Amino acid sequence: MAADGWNRLHAALSDEAGRPRVFYLATAPALFGPTCQGLHDAGLITPHARVVLEKPIGTDLASAQAINDQVGAVFAEDQIFRIDHYLGKETVQNLMALRFANSLFEPLWSHGSIDHVQITVAENLGVEGRGGYYDKAGALRDMVQNHIVQLLCLVAMEPPAAFDADAVRDEKLKVLKALRPITPADIDTKTVRGQYKAGAIDGAPVVGYLDENGGDTESPTETLVVLKAEIENWRWAGVPFYLRTGKRMPARRSEIVVQYRPVPHSIFDASAGTITPNRLVIRLQPDEGIGLELMTKDRGPGGMRLVTAPLNLSFGETFQSRTPDAYERLLMDVVRGNPTLFMRRDEVEAAWHWIEPILTAWNQSADPPKSYAAGTWGPSSAVALIERDGRSWYDDAA
Repeated sequence: MAADGWNRLHAALSDEAGRPRVFYLATAPALFGPTCQGLHDAGLITPHARVVLEKPIGTDLASAQAINDQVGAVFAEDQIFRIDHYLGKETVQNLMALRFANSLFEPLWSHGSIDHVQITVAENLGVEGRGGYYDKAGALRDMVQNHIVQLLCLVAMEPPAAFDADAVRDEKLKVLKALRPITPADIDTKTVRGQYKAGAIDGAPVVGYLDENGGDTESPTETLVVLKAEIENWRWAGVPFYLRTGKRMPARRSEIVVQYRPVPHSIFDASAGTITPNRLVIRLQPDEGIGLELMTKDRGPGGMRLVTAPLNLSFGETFQSRTPDAYERLLMDVVRGNPTLFMRRDEVEAAWHWIEPILTAWNQSADPPKSYAAGTWGPSSAVALIERDGRSWYDDAA
């Protein structure tokens, strides 16, 4: 911004002394530092000023550290709000209420009861005019490093001592530090990257990524990522977390599936049917809610016949009041100075520390992303990743 631009901004804010000033930066990450320095040089940063940084915070660990250093030289850490709109979703926040305000789930929230966890963030849209940005980012940077890793932290974190900013973020940081590194030897068995080709969405034909992107016709950018994550601590030892995100998938759906272990012994004979392990499904979008799948007896005479039945909590049906948009809620938290739902510097850098070896291995690989038809759940290797462990994706098992 030219000097006269900073001067006009200073004049516009001159009568706002003592009130919170929120500077929202939805720019390229490389501009975060210079913009904050410009705000400082123009005398616009007050003790009540706050800066909001949109994702991504950098493109790798080194650039994230550099951005944090540049912004941190101007703003104190408690003035910096690194926003992830997924953390403002009603169901995401209810995940903490579900775990820590009920005595039912917490005793069963560990490797002794849980077989595995699936986290899926699926989109049926393509790049939708964002090809220039997306081709430099890809699904791993755009979705996994922030949204999905944050959801993993909320599922896996230990109960914080209190529901305040540092207590919550301290526990999330412990999860990030406990993630087992994915080494080059693990890349083929614990990661899948895909890129959609032409197919159909809701019966309508759509072009592939390379044609939609309008740029590099040989781009190696991934539009789908599947990872097997493992947390090396007492609570989660031996419990895999299967993470999946992709564009041009059959449906727009974001959910967390907690798959419980089967009962140790069935007292029923074969005629009763198969006992399906319980499953907790936390739906983030589009229909926010929580479902618990239980075994129950089918109605009517004729002996014991077991069937799976859901207990469903639909937020839309249960709570008739208006639900604030995720960004609306988070921006109000910025104004109030509440950083609980925002990422701290050490969280961002710890997430990059886990993600970066995957990026490096993919960049050094001669293998391109696996192709998958638009309107499908990804390439066969995405299915193979989980089925090698004798498990299935929820959309396959449902």
